[in-house]
Amino acid sequence: MNLVEEMNKLTASIVPCSAEPLVYDEELCVGCNRCADVCQVDILIPNPVKGKPPVILYPGECYYCGSCVMECPNKGAIKLQHPLMNRAKFVETRNPSE
Repeated sequence: MNLVEEMNKLTASIVPCSAEPLVYDEELCVGCNRCADVCQVDILIPNPVKGKPPVILYPGECYYCGSCVMECPNKGAIKLQHPLMNRAKFVETRNPSE
């Protein structure tokens, strides 16, 4: 059996976790998978259904770096949700020009 045949046998499954680091707005997400391409910890894989958000395989492994949100061409399609214990450390900022 060659390498290509071996790789076609690989499977993945979603690992249950209480963390929900990413929330996709399915109306804004076009399924371009740019977020999956830039994910530093490879928790995202392209959705087999064209035009749907990527599948989050290992949500507990997310670094909360935000690279997926920054790479997304549609503002608001991905929302990064930090764990509750970290949210108290963030202070909302305002744009001085507003």
